[in-house]
Amino acid sequence: MKFLRLFPLLAFVFLSFDSGHAQTDAAISYYGAFTGSTSGNGTVQSPSNQGGYLLEMRHISNPLVGYELNYSFNRANQGYNLESVKAGAHEVGADWFVSFPIANFKPFLLAGGGLLFFSPDGGQSGTQSNTKPVFVYGGGLDWTVIPHFGLRFQYRGNVYHAPDLLKAVSSTHTALNTAEPMLGAYFRF
Repeated sequence: MKFLRLFPLLAFVFLSFDSGHAQTDAAISYYGAFTGSTSGNGTVQSPSNQGGYLLEMRHISNPLVGYELNYSFNRANQGYNLESVKAGAHEVGADWFVSFPIANFKPFLLAGGGLLFFSPDGGQSGTQSNTKPVFVYGGGLDWTVIPHFGLRFQYRGNVYHAPDLLKAVSSTHTALNTAEPMLGAYFRF
């Protein structure tokens, strides 16, 4: 959870770059992480489908363009042939997004990157942690329900290399695409 301690510091830096017409919001979303199996190097790797949460700090500096900092966590259990590793995945990242308001709705598209930290649960011998760069893409819709509060519907895709969590078995060394449909809420200040 040391990655979660970094989020308030990043949020402070993020908010210090405010301009006169800017809008900033904080959001929390719940998502499902869905990744298909892959094979290579004599290994079949099967990531489990899990739920997770995403924390976002988003800054819109003009009506169309903005950026965000985010942190997410989900279970990232991996199956290698007949062995499995229980693990968690922490992601920290930054994205650029384009949005445009239509009445109480604000559709958006985003792209960015970050790092995925795969960490096996304690007590599992023969495992190791991995850090992988990740490319993030997606889109969604912000719906302002009342002033300063709304709902966020979004889809994110993460593209990264398969983690190598089990020392005795080689990873597939292939690219994975994790689909993350999300539902959340934001507070604009």
